Amino acid sequence: MITVESVDCVDYHTAGEPFRIVPSGTVPIPGDTVAERRAIAVQADGTPRDTAMETVRRLLCHEPRGHADMYGGFVVPPDDDGAHLGVLFWHKDGYSTACGHGTIALGAWVVDSGLVAAPEDGETTVRIDVPSGRVAARVRRRGGRTESVTFRNVPARASGLGVEVKTADFGVVTLDLAHAGACYAVLPAERLGLAPTPEALPDLIRAGRQIRAALAGHPATREPRDPRLSGVYGVLLHQQEPAPDGFALALRSVTVFADGQVDRSPCGSGTSALLAVLTERGRLPVGERLHHRSVIDSVFTARVAETVGAGFVTEITGTAHRTGSHRFELDPRDALGTGFVLR
Repeated sequence: MITVESVDCVDYHTAGEPFRIVPSGTVPIPGDTVAERRAIAVQADGTPRDTAMETVRRLLCHEPRGHADMYGGFVVPPDDDGAHLGVLFWHKDGYSTACGHGTIALGAWVVDSGLVAAPEDGETTVRIDVPSGRVAARVRRRGGRTESVTFRNVPARASGLGVEVKTADFGVVTLDLAHAGACYAVLPAERLGLAPTPEALPDLIRAGRQIRAALAGHPATREPRDPRLSGVYGVLLHQQEPAPDGFALALRSVTVFADGQVDRSPCGSGTSALLAVLTERGRLPVGERLHHRSVIDSVFTARVAETVGAGFVTEITGTAHRTGSHRFELDPRDALGTGFVLR
């Protein structure tokens, strides 16, 4: 076990979903690109390797310093001078390939902290390298305060519409698959006899786990351009609701990702995958806006900005707020070490 004495970090939340930021230089992270750094961090089966960064991930993500739904990222150098920074995303089970809510939080953080210069009033675009490619966070400020951030993702595409899988508790389930830096399964929650509400979370988590397991190895979950992005990362279960003025469509959803982790926000990269499905199905024209509400009633607004080849360039707008600065310590006499998870 590689030891660590203390780690400084900054916490934000994006629409209620936590994002714990570990500044660059805190822990050695080998690799020349963000994608290469993630490849070094995980083994062939996707489980984390025992490295210095893995020790820090467990310390910050596991209880008692974190929790089963914690999320964060290591800030790393960008792949080249075309971006401001890079990030290696992590959650309770390991390292993800994409994270829209984390991108929104990072955009707010670098501008709020002065790491990227920004006017008191107006917009600044922060370019960020993530394992799935280069993304952007367009930060809007007024009176010296960040008001909102728009996440512009790598192109999203629907890879399978009307896919059927068999689950243990919900029978045969029909769903859609889309890639948006990570692969998501998308379906109405009512097909499972559920609703995307806090009260239904135990059943939603069970459904998400079973659907993800049933899709293991499915051809539509593969990403031919980069096999490292293959495999279902999350399951987004949605429900339609009346659309506010100015929106073509409104949905409420829950995204269950990794091994039963629940996104408190409407899920940034999941919203991008959802947009690809909705557009392919003719439910949301290019340029029209989606009002996307989370399980805690926080909101992202989203749209397909343009088409590119067989994919869609999506933009998701939300808010991010700083919740604190922390120094977490590891007492060498602590029998619990870097912590534990109960789910």
